[in-house]
Order: sequence, then C-alpha cells, then structure tokens
Amino acid sequence: MNKMISERNRKLAEKVIRGLESRNMEGHYAETKEEALKIALALIPAGSGVGWGGSVSIADIGLKDAVCSGDYTVYNRDACSTPEEKRSVELQCLGCDYFLSSTNAITEDGILVNIDGKGNRVAAITWGPEHVLMIVGMNKVVKDLDDAWARARNLAAPVNAQRFDIQTPCKKTGSCADCKSPDTICSQFLVTHYSKAPKRIKVILVNDNLGY
Repeated sequence: MNKMISERNRKLAEKVIRGLESRNMEGHYAETKEEALKIALALIPAGSGVGWGGSVSIADIGLKDAVCSGDYTVYNRDACSTPEEKRSVELQCLGCDYFLSSTNAITEDGILVNIDGKGNRVAAITWGPEHVLMIVGMNKVVKDLDDAWARARNLAAPVNAQRFDIQTPCKKTGSCADCKSPDTICSQFLVTHYSKAPKRIKVILVNDNLGY
C-alpha cells in the first residue's frame, strides 16, 4: 500500500482505538494481514471454543483456516450440510469463547454498525460469546454514524447480496431500495455504542482493504 496512505491509516487507527477504549472495547492495529493474523491468534488461547458468522474479512487474513487447523474447538457453520445442522452450530456459537466477525462500518470515535439478514451475527455481537474478535480493514472506517449507516446500507449490503442466490432490489441494481423483500439481508440493524463487559469486544484494525 502507498506509504502516505499507510501513514494516514496508522494515525486514523490511533484515533479509532482511543474511541473504542472510551466505549469499553479493545483496539489493535496491524500494518499487514499477516500481522493481523498473528495478533488474532495471540488473543485466542489454545483450547478455546471458536465460531463465526458470515465474515469475509476473517477469511481474508487467513484466520478461519488457522483456527480450523489449530488447537481449538471449532464451531464451523461452513461445514454443515443441512439447514438444521447449521442452525445447531450457530446456536453453539452463542456460547463459544471467541466469536469471530467483522463490522459493516466503524466510526472514527469507535461506534460499530452492523446489518444482518438472519440475525445470528448481530445476536452474537450483542450477547452470548465470552469474547467477540473483529477483523476490520481500514476501508470500513467512516467519519460518523450517518456515514456508517450509509456505508452499511449502500455499499456493504449491495455487495454482499451478490454472494447469495437471492432476488433483492440491491442485487439487481447495486443500490439500496430500503426493501421488504422476503430475501432481504437487511432484517436486523445493530449499533454498538458501548460494551458493558470490559474488553469483551476486541477490534483489530488492518492497514488493508478487507471484506465489503
């Protein structure tokens, strides 16, 4: 990445981390995906129960593969062959030690914004797992809450829709239509303003473009 962009990202990350800390969350910064993976694995003790929802960012840095091949109890919804099995694993994730995720957007002062279709991901971010570990590219940092909603609805959701066999307006047009489609992936809206449990939510900001 361009040296000047990297320097800007480092300085901005410092501000975001201060914002997270003011909200009872924990922040880290990694210059590379490789460094982000090392930080993530250092935060997860061997033997921990680990699960995840739908996150491209954790795969982008190799965290999903590392956990699956490591000394962990893994609740791998991606390996499920039936909807019933997948639901069972997703319920187990609510009681795991570490839930891996990203965020659709994060403000400069540390507020997290997420939109979910089924709700299992935002449910785990809100309550259940002992720890939530988020891998967040600097492309997801925005100025304020209005910008966070705009990013989540107008960028993250229409791009994510392309991954699925669904028929939503945003998949067809690339633009949010504030729909009520049966296929909508925007059913649940979550703003994480503060963490009641100190440092339960840990965010690793990465000097890269990750996820959507």
